[in-house]
Amino acid sequence: MFYYLFRFLEAQFALPGARLFNYISFRSALALITSLFISMIIGKSIIRLLQKKQIGESIRDLGLEGQMSKKGTPTMGGIIIIIAIIVPCLLFGRLRNIYLLLMLATTAWLGIIGFLDDYIKVFRKHKEGLNGRFKIVGQVGLGLLVGLTLYLSPEAVIVENVKSVQAQNIETTVMEKEANAIKSTKTTIPFFKESNFDYADFVPFLKENVQTWAWVLFLLITIFIVTAVSNAVNLTDGLDGLAAGTSSIVGVTLGILAYVSSNIGFAGYLDIMFIPGSEELVVFASAFIGAMVGFLWYNSYPAQVFMGDTGSLTIGGIIAVFAIIIHKEFLIPILCGLFLVESLSVIMQVSWFKYTKKKYGEGRRIFLMAPLHHHFQKKGVPEPKIVARFWIIGIALAIFTVITLKIR
Repeated sequence: MFYYLFRFLEAQFALPGARLFNYISFRSALALITSLFISMIIGKSIIRLLQKKQIGESIRDLGLEGQMSKKGTPTMGGIIIIIAIIVPCLLFGRLRNIYLLLMLATTAWLGIIGFLDDYIKVFRKHKEGLNGRFKIVGQVGLGLLVGLTLYLSPEAVIVENVKSVQAQNIETTVMEKEANAIKSTKTTIPFFKESNFDYADFVPFLKENVQTWAWVLFLLITIFIVTAVSNAVNLTDGLDGLAAGTSSIVGVTLGILAYVSSNIGFAGYLDIMFIPGSEELVVFASAFIGAMVGFLWYNSYPAQVFMGDTGSLTIGGIIAVFAIIIHKEFLIPILCGLFLVESLSVIMQVSWFKYTKKKYGEGRRIFLMAPLHHHFQKKGVPEPKIVARFWIIGIALAIFTVITLKIR
């Protein structure tokens, strides 16, 4: 909103300083500060409202240290995160940008699904929450929305080999850049230089229909990634500050990746795809980071509020869709390694238990408890130490994710 307002004021009245809103760095900084301010200010009010409505977390006694002390802690705090993301984006984003609109739609879409899940758990007293089938339908629907938008929108294009389109002046660069902008199902592969992976390579035998089927495959993979990552963050949200802290680290990394992908100079230097218009994602990433850090003010140990599925499902979907938009989805296993390990620990635990129960008549476990963070709790590691160590691992993975671009 302010972007268009100050462009008008500059054009009509030559307002001093109005040109600052043309710079993505300035608008991103304002989005981060505003998001942090909103989450910290409204957070207290929302927590009081949740307490007044007696919207508290119901806790099953699993024999974990300090677990029962969390009973009654307000949940559905993801509302704070969602508001703190959407408002700054509306204020400082370029709202005609297809990528920003897609991220806002993702935030609202999964926020509603998560809210319904929490509502059923808290108010209807159904511990299972929203039926799993409805969650999957919602996540699949979002995957379809994202995939079809990237397929159909004329703005969703990439430019490969940007070194070859560099010129001596801006006008020439822009003209050549637009001439080489194409729709593509290619994505960045870590470690390999001058080698982008094309989903069409999976179906080369289809010949003249190969590109159409490549987009179909892209849609299916998009649905899988959105579903997997949103559920993975949901599983990780089990300790005070764990999901919010690790997600903020991921958000910083995604913001960096979006920035270098939107800058033709950096894209050429790093030999990655240039994605025109993706600079608005830096504004979104800044709002996301501010919301996460602001939420941590109340969610760090001992937590005054839990994000609930309202927050965790939304955060996971945001990370997944963001990575897909900037064609960096193959970096997710590295960047979101903690979420991946948490999910795998549950899958391994359940699968092994069922297998051994069928074979030996008694179920056996790999971990003391799943997800993995509860395994360490069972071993007697204090909750704050587990969270801090997971954050450190998350920072290491984030740094490694960024340097994979240079390694290429």
